[in-house]
Amino acid sequence: MITDNERQLLHHMGQRIREVRNSQGLTLDQLARLTGISAPALSLIETAKRDPRLTTLARIADALRLPVSRLIEAEAAASTTLSGDASQGYDLGDYQ
Repeated sequence: MITDNERQLLHHMGQRIREVRNSQGLTLDQLARLTGISAPALSLIETAKRDPRLTTLARIADALRLPVSRLIEAEAAASTTLSGDASQGYDLGDYQ
């Protein structure tokens, strides 16, 4: 099951992909041709309905001519902020 933090990460990443794609004047079909990923699959990623693998993100980033980190960097910082302060330790619950 996907957590709220994960859902938010996917949402922001999808928005970032769509924004960059649109700013470069690319359609989903054009990005699909550049990446080898189907347009419907790209649409699912952009709308946060699919959790892409790292290799998929790398193909998208390469096609958009930007580093993979650009797709996820702001979201990673937000996710850390939402998760709490790591200096307080971690609750490992039943895993100890």
